[in-house]
Amino acid sequence: MKIIMLGAPGAGKGTQAKKIAAKYQIPHISTGDIFRANIKKGTELGNKAKTYMDQGLLVPDELVCDLVVDRVKQEDCANGYVLDGFPRTIPQAESLQSALKALGESIDYAINIEVPDENIVNRMGGRRACPACGATYHKENIPPKIAGICDVCGAKLILRDDDKPETVKKRLDVYHDQTQPLIDFYTAEKVLVEVDGTQPMDTVFEAICKILGA
Repeated sequence: MKIIMLGAPGAGKGTQAKKIAAKYQIPHISTGDIFRANIKKGTELGNKAKTYMDQGLLVPDELVCDLVVDRVKQEDCANGYVLDGFPRTIPQAESLQSALKALGESIDYAINIEVPDENIVNRMGGRRACPACGATYHKENIPPKIAGICDVCGAKLILRDDDKPETVKKRLDVYHDQTQPLIDFYTAEKVLVEVDGTQPMDTVFEAICKILGA
């Protein structure tokens, strides 16, 4: 079962990807994790990626795809995997498709978690993070025991710059511009399925499990 997670920033695709990976015992693969693992091991691909990252440049599509394909060839991916955060653009999707085709494989499901922009701005605006220990909360969904104070270490919680409405709106614009076309791409490939991401987390997961047939 080879799955791609699609959805705007804050739609909850990372959370759902982890739940799918745990239930179906397949790896949850995020590009960030792949970069970190390869850089830590000092692999040839990792060193190439690091030269771009050290200069504050985006890692080229071809190299990102090489890193992902290298990861999905590993033994723990024999029964499938969940790709989270890749592909982000049509060129990346086309590179991935070609590389998988060469391995005699293809994507089974592209799961799009559909959440209106307005909901995402409100949802992310409610997030709070602990600058001391990294614990995360949400004013409505996962509130701390004492408002504004971390349950774990007692530090004062903050609203991260990434979660401020103006930043979220900018990220959504980039998403619609670059990533939205992937929905059309995977629709044409007849692998796209959509889930209502405005529902509670467990309801969204149940809907995904129905689609995956369990």
